[in-house]
Amino acid sequence: MNVMRVEAQEDRLPRRWFAPWGWIYRPNSLEGVLLVLLALAFCVQVFVAVDRQSHSVSDTFFGVFPFVVPALMVLNWVAGKTSEVRREK
Repeated sequence: MNVMRVEAQEDRLPRRWFAPWGWIYRPNSLEGVLLVLLALAFCVQVFVAVDRQSHSVSDTFFGVFPFVVPALMVLNWVAGKTSEVRREK
């Protein structure tokens, strides 16, 4: 009977969206790929909008930095939270 409980619990575990890959995470499911593509599209859109108005590389860097870094930090946070199964103590 314990075996059936363990198998039932494994079926209810959430699906892993990302897998650890060195210091970063790689998408492991459709949800992970969609999040990465969404973050990439946001970063490209910000770069194009900022670069259109900037006059130098440093203008572009300082304009893009406040948007791209938090977006990548949020993506990394979500990847970390959805990459492994939490084990309760």
